[in-house]
Amino acid sequence: QVGEALERTGTDEVWEFGAGSGALALQLLDALGDRVQRYTIVDLSGSLRARQQAKLVAHAHKLRWVDALPEKFSGVVVGNEVLDAMPVQLLARHGGQQGGVWHERGVVVAEDGSFAWADRPTALRPPIDIEGPQDYLTEIHAQGEGFIRMLADRLTRGAAFLLDYGFGEDEYYHPQRHMGTVMCHQGHLADGDPLVDVGRNVIPAYVNFTAMALPAQEAGMHVLGYTTQAHFLINCGLLSKMELLAQVERATAAKLIMEHEMGELFKVLALGAGGAWEPVGFARGDRSHRL
Repeated sequence: QVGEALERTGTDEVWEFGAGSGALALQLLDALGDRVQRYTIVDLSGSLRARQQAKLVAHAHKLRWVDALPEKFSGVVVGNEVLDAMPVQLLARHGGQQGGVWHERGVVVAEDGSFAWADRPTALRPPIDIEGPQDYLTEIHAQGEGFIRMLADRLTRGAAFLLDYGFGEDEYYHPQRHMGTVMCHQGHLADGDPLVDVGRNVIPAYVNFTAMALPAQEAGMHVLGYTTQAHFLINCGLLSKMELLAQVERATAAKLIMEHEMGELFKVLALGAGGAWEPVGFARGDRSHRL
């Protein structure tokens, strides 16, 4: 998909946000060859940058690292599990839809020195009304929306592919999702309380993809597609590649497209700067109408 996007947008540079170990960058650089003249990694972590430099040494002549975007740039942007790591604001409704009061949930230091939750009334609201008589905890994504607006303002020509777990707005704020989506991860363990073992957890939240698509459109970008990871990878030819794998590797790859694994929960949002076009990854199963 990245190769097609480079060709259709007439660009030759890839920008990756939060490149982690550098594994995805290595695969893209190996696969795309001379179609990529420069690969820019936007990452704030010095330790990760060192790991990336070691893994990507064979492509050192194409690489550069930055900690901020330039005022204007072009190319194909890749963000794999970037949006979910951006901070969210917690909103709690005490009481039901009729007469319920919304609060912003924050953290205070208790008398014994530990951290505790505290709510205060706020004018902030989820983007849609949430039905039901129950208390309700959810998130809004101001920083993620700000990131999209910055991207739209500075990307003069190209495309962006954002892969993450999440939902469209109607699913995100479903009445039954009354405990929110924030979850803590440490090692291979998951926990729902960010105030336990503070500083040692990764604390992501699911992505409201409608909240990412709307500011992009308002800023003049095109929503080129939105679909599940399963549809995206199958459209891009994963099944034919899986046929060439050994059974163990095939089982691992299948987790990327199985509904009860990552295939349904993970989504892909494609945004374009410049003219609209139809990326191959969304040829079947596009859900843009559900944003």
